[in-house]
Amino acid sequence: MATRHLYLARHGAADAFGELTDIGRRQMDLLGARLAAVPVDTVWHSPLPRAAASARELARHLPQDVPVAEAAELVDHVPYVPGPAETPPSWAGFFDGYDAAEAASGHRLAEALVARFAKVPGATPEGERPDRHEVLVTHAYPIAWLVRHALDAPPSRWLGLNSANTALTVIEYRDGLPPAIVMYNDMSHLPPGLRWTGFPAAVRP
Repeated sequence: MATRHLYLARHGAADAFGELTDIGRRQMDLLGARLAAVPVDTVWHSPLPRAAASARELARHLPQDVPVAEAAELVDHVPYVPGPAETPPSWAGFFDGYDAAEAASGHRLAEALVARFAKVPGATPEGERPDRHEVLVTHAYPIAWLVRHALDAPPSRWLGLNSANTALTVIEYRDGLPPAIVMYNDMSHLPPGLRWTGFPAAVRP
């Protein structure tokens, strides 16, 4: 049974201008070391600079012939703007600036993300269907959308999911079975001082 393994990671810590910081590079270096033993087929990254730089840092730990490529579907975007009845009160103000056209554009991008990556491997030209191992370096919202999709949860439930910088989420896709979330927001490759960046300041376990 062919399996698609997606290794989802939010980019490393970035500055206010969206550029990867020294902390972010260190975080990605540690994630790359963690994934070095995985038979990665491709590293995909968002078009944004912080994700592209993160992917290059991670890929230093992989064989030189592993492609590192941009995927437009991985760009940071709001995948679904909930209606008033679906919106938690604390989130209501967040969506004030989104008009119907922007909301529809974000949702189309989210659907394209799922269509491209959330499925079992396709056949090769020889008709074979080998397992695929792909790293997706992206942002918190696309990761939340893919996890929500894997759980077959209502669209608005992406709002309850967040990912720390370089935290690892793994989803597997197999024929005839629902997607399997192997891990979510795992930071065990990071020392305590590098964990939970990308979240509001608070006490973390």
